[in-house]
Amino acid sequence: MPNFNVLVVEDSPTMRQLIIFALKRLRVLEIVEAGDGVDALKKMTERKFDLVLTDINMPVMDGIKLISLIRKDAAHGAIPIVVISTEGAAEDRQKALSLGANTYITKPIQAAQVLSTVKELLNIQ
Repeated sequence: MPNFNVLVVEDSPTMRQLIIFALKRLRVLEIVEAGDGVDALKKMTERKFDLVLTDINMPVMDGIKLISLIRKDAAHGAIPIVVISTEGAAEDRQKALSLGANTYITKPIQAAQVLSTVKELLNIQ
């Protein structure tokens, strides 16, 4: 029985599947997908999430804007946010973290790194 809702926000279907494939090893996660920030916010009005993993570069609404909107939202303001992005540049990382992202993972992702980050943020043994 899953007891954590996780939202994966990523515009690349391939990358989204890679992240989800890694996360499925944790049987306590219920995983929901979103293709961009607008889609993510819509899904966040429909249910409560325990964790968000988001890309930075996406059409319609990027991850930076999404992070700032989540942090301003009373219902989801405290939710842990993990950025997974090809943007390894220091200023992108700094901007995401300063807006309230909990951690920043650079692509190409390592399943073990994603899993350990998620386990740590959700306190999963």
